[in-house]
Amino acid sequence: MLWVGVGCERGTPRRVIEAAVQQVFRANHLAESAIAQVCTIDLKGDEPGLLEFCRDRTLPLQCFSAVDLRSVTVPNPSAIVEAEVGTPSVAEAAAILGASRQSGADAQVTLRVAKQIFRQAGQPGAVTIAVAQGEREWTGRTGQLWLVGTGPGQLDQMTPAAQTAIAQADVVIGYSLYVDLVRSLLRPGQLVEALPITQERQRATRAIELAQWGMTVAVISSGDCGIYGMAGLVLEELRSQGWDGKTPSVQVFPGISALQSAASRVGAPLMHDFCAISLSDLLTPWEVIEKRLTAAAQADFVIALYNPKSKHRTEQIAIAQHILLQHRAPHTPVALVRSAYRPDEQIILATLATLLDHPIDMLTTVLIGNQSTRFHAGWMVTPRGYLGFEG
Repeated sequence: MLWVGVGCERGTPRRVIEAAVQQVFRANHLAESAIAQVCTIDLKGDEPGLLEFCRDRTLPLQCFSAVDLRSVTVPNPSAIVEAEVGTPSVAEAAAILGASRQSGADAQVTLRVAKQIFRQAGQPGAVTIAVAQGEREWTGRTGQLWLVGTGPGQLDQMTPAAQTAIAQADVVIGYSLYVDLVRSLLRPGQLVEALPITQERQRATRAIELAQWGMTVAVISSGDCGIYGMAGLVLEELRSQGWDGKTPSVQVFPGISALQSAASRVGAPLMHDFCAISLSDLLTPWEVIEKRLTAAAQADFVIALYNPKSKHRTEQIAIAQHILLQHRAPHTPVALVRSAYRPDEQIILATLATLLDHPIDMLTTVLIGNQSTRFHAGWMVTPRGYLGFEG
């Protein structure tokens, strides 16, 4: 398949762009039906003539930043172009970059047609055309990214929409444990890629790569994919690649989050204002986490702690307890819920003072009550205030 790089002056009409593409393809014995994408700099993303050309041909338009284009080595850089838009090449760099991202990092990309500049008598503007060819064949489809929350892990706790998305996708990508939990939904012929827990970014990059190829890719997360899940990482990665918000298309399928499933197993601890804080300092500085713990404790939020403890990260939960005890009574109700709704589910009701006396790991969600939270008959309840405030 072929990627057409386009640079143009402001106000260049569709007919000039179309004539330039036709002339280049005829002169080089290329088939216009083999065009996979039109690529340009983001400054031209709103150019009417270019948008009309892509609309009339039903071609996706991929826009790249000057920073991205400047990183591409081209045979014909221009100091004049660099002074104007911040990169020495638009057409050649965009064509090469578009083909590279669709074909994969290790694929061979060939610049079939070096940049050529066209003007048309009696018409305003000018257009520069370059054509690159990638190794990978183009599917001819608009790719889709489905970001799916699988809930606690039991199929009956997943939304029907999430189950359908997993079953219908061309590709399912996720952490190996989560893939195993939904394996009964998978069908013959699907591509399934289960990667280790530490390879979140690799999963996001791979999913985007396959979607840009034209496939429908389901990226699964436990709980809700938008709460400490893969949705944010995939969208961040798309943004870094100059995504136009349309191709590939993105749909988010929410799921029951860990704090919701944990709360449901112990009663109604989240009936009043609450917050969620992850104790993992892998991506967030611990100083920031401490400030959030202090602020939440002072504000009397019910607190859900994610990632409370791991094999190599054992001190954070003790520090969190110390911070909370400065603002809450030792008898404050606490629930420790591990693997909610799964066969190995464990539920422990404790207090803030005795929190560390019980087993806690990465699969545990810790729910810490506010000043009005109470235990009653084995249930944890935070009053909303319907019957009057209970201090």
